[in-house]
Amino acid sequence: MSYSSILIQFLNGLASASSLFLVAAGLSLIFGVTRIVNFAHGSLYMLGMYLAVWLAERVGFWAAVPLAAAIVALFGSVVEISLLRRIYKAPELLQLLATFALLLVIKDAALWIWGPEDLLGPRAPGFTGAVGIAGGAFPQYELLLIVLGPVVFVFLQLILSKTRWGILVRAATQDREMASALGVNQRWLFTGVFVLGALLAGLGGALQVPREPANLMVDLTVISDAFVVVVVGGLGSIPGAFLAALLIAEIKAFCIGLGFSEATLVMEFMVMAAVLVLRPWGLLGRMPAEARGAGTAQQPLARPSPRLLRMLVALVAALALVPLASGGYTLVLLTDVLIFALFAVSLHFIMGPAGLYSFGHAAYFGLGAYAAGILFLQGKMPMELALALAPLAAGFGALVFGWFCVRLSGVYSAMLTLAFAQIVWSAAFQWDALTGGSNGIVGIWPAPWLASKTAYYFLTLLFCALGISFLWKAIYSPFGYALRAGRDSPLRADAIGIDVRAAQWAAFAIAGLAAGISGALYAFSKGSISPEAMGIQRSVDGLVMVMLGGIQTLTGPVWGAALYTWLQDAAARNIDYWRALVGIVILALVLAVPQGLGTLVQGRK
Repeated sequence: MSYSSILIQFLNGLASASSLFLVAAGLSLIFGVTRIVNFAHGSLYMLGMYLAVWLAERVGFWAAVPLAAAIVALFGSVVEISLLRRIYKAPELLQLLATFALLLVIKDAALWIWGPEDLLGPRAPGFTGAVGIAGGAFPQYELLLIVLGPVVFVFLQLILSKTRWGILVRAATQDREMASALGVNQRWLFTGVFVLGALLAGLGGALQVPREPANLMVDLTVISDAFVVVVVGGLGSIPGAFLAALLIAEIKAFCIGLGFSEATLVMEFMVMAAVLVLRPWGLLGRMPAEARGAGTAQQPLARPSPRLLRMLVALVAALALVPLASGGYTLVLLTDVLIFALFAVSLHFIMGPAGLYSFGHAAYFGLGAYAAGILFLQGKMPMELALALAPLAAGFGALVFGWFCVRLSGVYSAMLTLAFAQIVWSAAFQWDALTGGSNGIVGIWPAPWLASKTAYYFLTLLFCALGISFLWKAIYSPFGYALRAGRDSPLRADAIGIDVRAAQWAAFAIAGLAAGISGALYAFSKGSISPEAMGIQRSVDGLVMVMLGGIQTLTGPVWGAALYTWLQDAAARNIDYWRALVGIVILALVLAVPQGLGTLVQGRK
């Protein structure tokens, strides 16, 4: 690369870093103070974009930018007061579920108001030209963004270091329990932090309008990048977010400049994974304070009663009789329910007994699905052999990734699972020769004797029933008790000779293998597989299923998977804005039955 090209790519990276910092700074503040993994933060960014485009036609671009940010901040205050304030004391994953539901509602609201087409915004008046730099032309608006990023950074630093409110925010970020003990009004502090975070997200989205059109897919894209920046920089650290935004943006800019644009998707998550392994609390973050007090012990899962066992056997028998009474689409839907029930139970296996949170469990679902397709089409294996071997790829992936993940805990471990999952997704999305790239793999059909919907339904019922039974049996084995001991009291477990990490690592691999079985079954049931099968959306779907059913129940993930799969299918076929309906139902369940549907079916068994 010439000097001119290097300088231009460096400036491109600075401009992208400023945009990324705005959204990541708000997320970092919210995450650091409230401990909420706010999946809806990307939706606030998206709202800022749409509002800026809409307002620019009426009041002009430069008036639209602050006005859009202010409206998003006002909306954020309504969300925090009416919804999040009710669940601050709920488990972190339940809060995640609520923000995911909010994402669905906001996405369909934007679809209803502005339509499905991308909206092109105006260019920024006064900054429509380019300036000559080192023999090349560089847009004036990009230079403006390069200046705005540091200005916002300095402004935030002044607020956090020179004002009483900022000092309280920093205190809550470093030790929320101590701040509460000293009399800090956490309710209004949380509201102020959430409003500031929403304002920054809305501002970032509004300022992005001259660079790209507003679209309905930007929410998940930007939240993925923002999570990387927040984790790499350190939770709650504004300087860390600024440094991480610079690092990630420059790496991506130079990947493009050097002709490795395919590597941009994977590089940021490789950086995130490396930082989490070497310094889990981020580049400029602080090691979290130790929790005070005895903590809250989780209620152990009681053995299923004879009555519950009879109910489960009767349920399997009833499912086996369904083809006698119905066929066609009913069998297709029930096949999906069974596949996702196994997927949800495999995720629950590490979340419940092992206490390991995973934001990237779809990686193993996708690895099983892709392995089935590749072995069947490119390896020319019989369908039966491909179905048998495919889950081993998922199990191996879980074995490798799990070795790193079990060495961390809490949100850091969960974020590392997300990083590994996005690395796998990026490889599937860009490796055209092997995976078909964004088009995926088609023509993955069952063997002739399994070609009918009825035959494949029975195969799926058999595999999923056996897989779920094995995982449930393992929960009440000595291995399962060792997992729960490591979850509830790792020091005591270690004192009596239990290798906690080894047990968790084995559980991670078993769960990945089970998820791979569900993925392989899914590939042959649909006849194709695409990168969406291992994207963030699929991982969140699994979390939703587990949390809807109840993480402290045995059968809850099955009921959660059945409800969520049926609800998505019924709503998508009959309602235009089905995501909003699904989101509203999830929000209602979160508020009405915070422990999950499984508690209604079986109490706490």
